[in-house]
This record gives sequence, structure tokens and C-alpha cells, in this order.
Amino acid sequence: MSPVPEQRYFGVPELVAAARALAAHRPGLCTLDVVGVSRGGRPLHLLSVGHARRAVLVVAGAHANEPTGGSTLLSLADRVVRDRRLREDSSWHFLLCADPDGASLHVTPAPRTLFDYHLGFFRPAGDEQPEWSPSVLSPDRLPPETRALLGVIDAVRPYLQVTLHGTELGGSWVQLTRDVPGLAEPFGKSAAQLRIPVETGACDAAGWPASGPGVRVLPEPGTDLAYPSMPDDARHSTWYHAHRYGGLTAVVEVPMWASDLVDDPAPHPDPAAAIRKLAARLLRDTRRVELVLAEALPRLRDREGPLLRAAQWGLRLAPGLASDWVHTPPADTTMAYVGSVEAFGRRLPLRAAAMLLRVLRQADDPAAVGLERLVAAWCAAFAGRFRARWVPVEHQVEHQSRTVLAAARYARELSG
Repeated sequence: MSPVPEQRYFGVPELVAAARALAAHRPGLCTLDVVGVSRGGRPLHLLSVGHARRAVLVVAGAHANEPTGGSTLLSLADRVVRDRRLREDSSWHFLLCADPDGASLHVTPAPRTLFDYHLGFFRPAGDEQPEWSPSVLSPDRLPPETRALLGVIDAVRPYLQVTLHGTELGGSWVQLTRDVPGLAEPFGKSAAQLRIPVETGACDAAGWPASGPGVRVLPEPGTDLAYPSMPDDARHSTWYHAHRYGGLTAVVEVPMWASDLVDDPAPHPDPAAAIRKLAARLLRDTRRVELVLAEALPRLRDREGPLLRAAQWGLRLAPGLASDWVHTPPADTTMAYVGSVEAFGRRLPLRAAAMLLRVLRQADDPAAVGLERLVAAWCAAFAGRFRARWVPVEHQVEHQSRTVLAAARYARELSG
């Protein structure tokens, strides 16, 4: 895997400063408001551009470890300000970061390698994630970030909500809560032009109907999900809240490092056997991290911090997911799907190990040395197995921006 050139992602303070400057430069067109406060007391900012009744809402930073979205959001806001046609019949609203507390804990704005990225890794437990918490918590227990996001949706009533996501290694794909006919073509063309693979068998959307290569539509409520052990159901997330107003949500995923292994539509010769092996490795790798945690835990003073909570949450997901893989018929039988499952199986214990490593380092615990070697080895194996290649930040941003603009155009036609 080649090192990353001098490229970096915007942090939340930089996003806010840029949005404030834009609002000051075009005060009649742009406004910057505080729409909520995080659990840690950090403000949540909404930049609005234009005054049309019909609205597009763009959300960045729902997952702290997916930094491309903030940069994409600024690029989109600048385009909308500069291009009157984009705001002729639509106002645009940009939630700069849905989880500023999480963003403050993910500390790799300029990763040079996959290992460097994981040394600063943070992704909160599922019930602490703004978009996912409604799928696992009762309404009276929702965190303030989620309540703020739901409040924004209620206020702007978007015909399209776009939430900007990403992955450290893999390909690009789109998840839709309602089909947007025509979107797959510009999405695929953009990916091809920028040499970004399309993740045609994304296991995140296993069993979802395909609208086109790399574009999946969430099944209707009542449909069984491919992985029943997973505690969250996207149909109960904030993604569906826009449906109250006749809208829909598009989730646009883009990779930091690309792999062509997730873009191979050829049939796999024996997907069931391959997935059994991947499930066994997921359990084996998870057990290795659990043993380090069990040995070190009695020495740790802080057992309630967000890094440790998130690591333990990820470890708890593994047994059920491995069982789902083994006992549920493959949702797809292509090489791309098996590749996506393998990437997920490597990703889950690696993330838990990386966050546990940060906890052990902060505590100056002796177990940190061995765990760091394990994290380094897993990162190298992940990158090598998937022949990872860096996607320039400007290409990540351009592809995500193009997809958002195409989704807005086609969804606008659907909304009448």
C-alpha cells in the first residue's frame, strides 16, 4: 500500500470557521445557526443556503471515523453558493458534523497508512451514534445529537436527505430508503472516471434490492434482514424520518483506500465454504482481542470511557454476526460480496483492537506493546490482501459531491 501524499481532512473547527466565513460573505443567502448541543457541550451547526421551500439536507460526521464527509460538505456548499441553478427551486441545508464529540476523539486527519489511521481510530458504540440510536433506544433515551438531527429534519422537511459516509478500505456504494431511478448511471460514471471501485456486493446492504450496480434500496418494513443478530435496523434510524414529509434518504459511501476485490461481479465458486472460513477467522481474531482486554482490564482505572465502551461493543457483535454468516444462506454469491464480507470480518476486530490499544497506551499498560504489534500486523495483512491503493482526497470529495448532486436532481423529479 502506497503512502498518502500531503493530503488531509477538515476538522470540525475548520468546518465551522469556513461555514462562518461563507455566511459572512453572503449574508443575504447563507445563515449559520446552532441547532443543538452535544453530550459533551459542543454546538451542532447548520449552514443554510437559499430560501426555496423545497429542501435538501446534507449530513456529515455521523460516524467519527469517516472524515471525507466534512470536506465534501464544504465543497457542496461552495458549489451551491456559486451556481444559482442549484438553488433555483431547492434550498440546501448542511449539518456540519452530527457527532462533534466523536469527531474530537478520532484523531487522524492526515493518515499516511492504514496503520496510522487506526492509531487514532474512534467510532462510538451503536447506541451513541446519532443516526443509529433510534433503532436501539426508546425515544425518551435518545442522545441530544439525535434529537438535534431529528429537529432539523422536522424544520426543513427535505425531499432528500443525504448522509455522507465512508469506509477506510473498499469501494463506493449508495444506500437508498426509496428508489431513485436514474441515479446508478451518473454514480457509476463518476466512480469510473475517478478510478474508484463500485462495491457491487456491499455486505452493509446484504439482501437489499439493487437499483443498479452499487446502488441498493432498503427493503420495506416487515422484511427479514440478512443479519438478524445485528442490533440496529436502518428502518428505525434517522434515515427514515424524512419519509414523514414525503422525502427519502441517500447514504453515499466512499473509500479512503480502494480495492478492486469488492468490484468483481463474477460468481464465487463456493461462497458458503468461503464465508464459513471468514466466520471462523472473525471469531478467532475477536478472541485474541478479548484475551488482551480480559488480562488488562483489572489494571485499568477508567473502565467507562468512550473508547473502551466502543471496543467492547464491537467485540460483542462478532459472535452473532459469525453465526448469521454461517447459518443464513449468502445474500449474494459473487466474488464482490464475499470480498465485502471478508473486509467486514477483518475490520470489526481490528477496530476494537485499535481502540483498546489507545486505552492501554493512555494507561501506560504493559499489554499495549503486544497489542500494537497485532494491530500493525492486521493492518498490513488487510492492505496487502485487498491490494489497497489510496484514493486522493480530492477524488473522494468530487465523487461524493457528484453523487449528491445527481441524487438531488433525480429525487427532485420524483418529488413533483
